[in-house]
Amino acid sequence: MTSKTYWLEHAWLGTHVEPGVTLEVRDGRITAVRPDADTPPSGAEVLRGLTLPGLANAHSHAFHRALRGTAQVGSGTFWTWREVMYATAARLTPDTYHALARAVYAEMALAGVTAVGEFHYVHHAPGGTHYADPNAMGEALIAAAAEAGIRITLLDTAYLSSGFGQPPTAHQLRFSDGTADSWAERCSVLKERDHARIGAAVHSVRAVPADQLATVARWAEERRAPLHVHLSEQTAENEACLEIHGCTPTQLLALHGVLGPRTTGVHNTHLTAEDISLIGGS
Repeated sequence: MTSKTYWLEHAWLGTHVEPGVTLEVRDGRITAVRPDADTPPSGAEVLRGLTLPGLANAHSHAFHRALRGTAQVGSGTFWTWREVMYATAARLTPDTYHALARAVYAEMALAGVTAVGEFHYVHHAPGGTHYADPNAMGEALIAAAAEAGIRITLLDTAYLSSGFGQPPTAHQLRFSDGTADSWAERCSVLKERDHARIGAAVHSVRAVPADQLATVARWAEERRAPLHVHLSEQTAENEACLEIHGCTPTQLLALHGVLGPRTTGVHNTHLTAEDISLIGGS
């Protein structure tokens, strides 16, 4: 067990700035916050200025950092932007992804972000071939976070199809494990460590067949792990879901047990009143 004491010249305590605060930490967790400390205790590390609690980036796509300054050129839609994103993803290797992610997480750390939820779906080599370590790309992200000094929840993402009833495109083959069972088998090998937690994600209702949604939800439930899903980001996805399944994406998730207290919907742009009620009630 390791213990450390900090003396904060000024600290944000949730409602106000307090001068002279002692912070005690054991094994990486705050165990005591003591105001009214006019001078640093013996042996304490002194932090001058204002100390704030670390921020969390709750949903990151680290490789999108390589799109900065390129995807904004000209005009287009989400769907044309996606082609630029696919081209960038196609160039990644475990080594280059490690270097890119390390820089991304270092930028976060310098900005005061101390924890990141990484929505990870670039799993395999181009063409869908598995690396010798099937989790080489995820391990690259976990290592990058450690080197940048940031905690990570690796949200290992099931991404199995290009659309409702459609196989993956050539770009998406490296995202896909084929089935949710194969996805679960692969990501079950990932190990948590001091700075890293393993979570799960459904990329979207178009990317995981309805009859396999429950497999991802069950994996997260059994491990009490966080579960993310891109939800109702595009009207085209909503319209396709209504045509194929006769319900909205939110209703489809509810039907297959994906919604719950550990589930985070990302985007949630085009929700109905019933969708909002289902999410709030879960």
